[in-house]
Amino acid sequence: MRVEILGPTRALGADGREAALGGPRVRALLTLLALHAGRIVTTGQLIDGLYGEHPPEGAANALQSQVSRLRRALGRDLIEFHPGGYRLAPDGNEVDAHRFERLAAAGRRALDSGDPRAAAGLLREALDLWRGAALADAPHATAAASRLEDLRLSALEDRVEAELELGLHREMVTELRRLLDDHPLRERPRAQLMRALHGGGRQAEALTLYEEGRRLLDDELGVTPGPDLVQAHLAILRSTPAEPPAPGHRRGMRAQLTSFVGRAAELDQVGGLLASTRLVTLVGPGGAGKTRLAAEVAERARGDVCFAGLAPVIEAAELPHAVLAALDVRDGVIVSGRGQPPRDPADRLVGALSGREVLLILDNCEHLVAAAADLADLLLAACPGLRVLATSREALGIVGETIVPVSPLKLPPPDAANPLDYPAARLFADRAAAVRQGFTIDAGNAALVAAVCRALDGLPLAIELAAARLRTLSLEDIATRLDDRFGLLARGSRTAQPRHQTLRAVVAWSWDLLDADEQRMARRLTVFVNGASLEAAERVCGLPEEVLASLVEKSLVELVGGRYRMLETIRAFCAERLAEAGETDTIRQAHTGYYLDLVTAADPHLRTREQLEWLARLDTESDDVYAALRWAVESGRVEPALRLVGQAACYWWMRGHLITSSGLAADLLRRLDGPPGGLTEEYAMCVLIASWGNRPDETIRARLDRLPQLVSPTDNLTAGLEFLTMLLSMFTGPPDDYEQAMRDMDRIKPMLPPWTSGLTHSGMAFLLLDAGRMDEAEAEFEHALAVFESLGERWGMTMVLGGLGDLAYSRGDHRRALSLTSRALELSEQLGAMVDMAEYLSRRADSMRHLGDRDAAEAGYLRALELARRTGDSDGMARAHLGLGEVAALRGEPGRARELMEQALAECRQGWFASEELRERITQALANLVSAR
Repeated sequence: MRVEILGPTRALGADGREAALGGPRVRALLTLLALHAGRIVTTGQLIDGLYGEHPPEGAANALQSQVSRLRRALGRDLIEFHPGGYRLAPDGNEVDAHRFERLAAAGRRALDSGDPRAAAGLLREALDLWRGAALADAPHATAAASRLEDLRLSALEDRVEAELELGLHREMVTELRRLLDDHPLRERPRAQLMRALHGGGRQAEALTLYEEGRRLLDDELGVTPGPDLVQAHLAILRSTPAEPPAPGHRRGMRAQLTSFVGRAAELDQVGGLLASTRLVTLVGPGGAGKTRLAAEVAERARGDVCFAGLAPVIEAAELPHAVLAALDVRDGVIVSGRGQPPRDPADRLVGALSGREVLLILDNCEHLVAAAADLADLLLAACPGLRVLATSREALGIVGETIVPVSPLKLPPPDAANPLDYPAARLFADRAAAVRQGFTIDAGNAALVAAVCRALDGLPLAIELAAARLRTLSLEDIATRLDDRFGLLARGSRTAQPRHQTLRAVVAWSWDLLDADEQRMARRLTVFVNGASLEAAERVCGLPEEVLASLVEKSLVELVGGRYRMLETIRAFCAERLAEAGETDTIRQAHTGYYLDLVTAADPHLRTREQLEWLARLDTESDDVYAALRWAVESGRVEPALRLVGQAACYWWMRGHLITSSGLAADLLRRLDGPPGGLTEEYAMCVLIASWGNRPDETIRARLDRLPQLVSPTDNLTAGLEFLTMLLSMFTGPPDDYEQAMRDMDRIKPMLPPWTSGLTHSGMAFLLLDAGRMDEAEAEFEHALAVFESLGERWGMTMVLGGLGDLAYSRGDHRRALSLTSRALELSEQLGAMVDMAEYLSRRADSMRHLGDRDAAEAGYLRALELARRTGDSDGMARAHLGLGEVAALRGEPGRARELMEQALAECRQGWFASEELRERITQALANLVSAR
């Protein structure tokens, strides 16, 4: 068990699953025990920590109750009782706060011993354990929380110190400014910021910062600056550089006008590689920051450095001349009236570099990659002291080359508490502050900044261009206009290379370097919304794997987890090229055909023991299945659209994909007056799917009412049609004539394949259950369960186990009901069917409530409620709220119970057969509550 208290308290099992702890008192209790893990915490300490200075009467009994709940959540062995109090059995290794303290102390020791690289790693690991405020769920443990917060600040300052010692001055400026804004009276971060500014060549700003700090300390505290500030101030006044100057000559290098943000790890990596290997190539898409990273590596390199920018070079033959110019090696002069005979430029380069220790930067090799490879190979073989750092959108492809991918900057997730923890947002904030004075990321704009960075794929150049637009646009305007990113980001630095002045130019530079087949593959890949497998890409795009591999090598496409993906910026550009080529409809049709074939092949496997494998495959392809269906609907391709709906229905049902699929099915139905010829089954499935997400409109409802006449069991019943009729009975209610329905099922059962037979037995069981014929229903359920178990088909097993559980519950056999629904829940978890999981959690909690375990029941209802909310399942939320209301009633809280039950009634869907039983339960529970008063 791992306990985390550096943020909201949670307990995680060995499998990473979070335990359901229950209410705030239980969380506070666990926090207090974890804070002293491995040691006995007295009853008095726990009561003080739970209730503060004025505990209520009966606090000791209440504590015992909270301990009991915590033991149920975590296991009795983990919470030990002792005469003096209680003890959390795990030692400090299992609590994040104790691990943080150990790592922070180790980082400090490494720093003191002169190993800043090890210190930085240890301290980053320590600080990464924090997820929010320390002891957030123990509001009365203020002293302990303050102590941990002080340790966090000290560790943060130690980590900054380590990174300053590694020479990362410019990178630290933004973070230190933020730290100083939060803690203006702390002298150490002020001194560190002064050193960072000084190390980045900003001496005047560093001196101004000292004066501001001196005045602030005098005004606020009446004290003079301490030794940290004084020493930093004196070092700057004496012009003592923050890091020793690197000896040697610098050729072709420009001083950087902006700070370097977000590549500290890559900077360390490349510097380390150049110490042990002689050719390193930075590869990545345009705008990823390869050139800037190479320039920063060069700044920190010792010895002679030459930076040769190859972007302006057009012909391969001009390449050696460009490097000679960067080295400042000039042509010979006229001597005694005779010209010096011309030498081969490559030979001259060898002569200029032989016997020297030089780092040569070959920047932007992609348009001359073969010539650059030949030249690098020649120079490295002839000049033993030479090291080469190349940047390119594809590797040079020669022996001895070490490739370092330069990926987009790490992006803040949508719910990031502090986007500035992520390099992409830090870069945006830094560049935005340069064009709009006083710009900072705060709670009001954090989500917008994160959205802009995500929309731009974390590409540094795109982020810089977007931040620059803050001169004339608001952040909201930038966020809303990113659909036209190439138009919006059309103004960059006038002094930049033309290909870096606009976002379009960045991508166009890469596009123009592709051959015809590569351009065809790149534009056709844009029809995939979630990347493509090799099989899908080859079939839809009509080109072989070698072309796709070439695009990967040239950084237009990335291979992640077996799927070929494009950054959204590159995809948008290539999609324009697809439209210009007039291929959109052709490739979309091929895309739709591929995914129709895929769901058709997958559907029968979903009802076998192979279903988990095929469900996982369809999960990966789900977005593209929806995209194919959306295009087929919008373009009026009714037949493939209906077939897609029919074949994907079982997958959508098993996965609980109700909302999106129902909306697309409803859009398709609006284009149909009735079932097209030969597609009755698919049409009926489309009507059901259109009905299952939200409340259907009158037109769809009328079509649903007509389905029983359109679809009925026949001698030719297929697995798909049987699945359809099962769904139909759930939407339209039981048949008017039970006996006839059961006779129909009896007639067809001998003719059916196994899965369809199992579903038919289960359908008959539900009919018998509705008719009150319990023993017969149980026999049919058992028969169906045996069939599904023989097939290894988990979805069918969960449905039957749920039916058997309902049967046991109705008989008052709550222990058997608990066992059956627990098994159904386990299978639902294997399937990842969150809607079913919520349903079975609530059913299991019903049995726990009847067995007297109110705390466990409450925890089950709360987890069901969370899952139902995540899936938008209003009936699931209603069932969970009803259960919580019934628990509240048992605890003698009628007001709370009524509130929860009324909420459940409001959530229960109107006009649905499947919801009516739940509605009746809620209404009866409310009536019972009133009569009990």
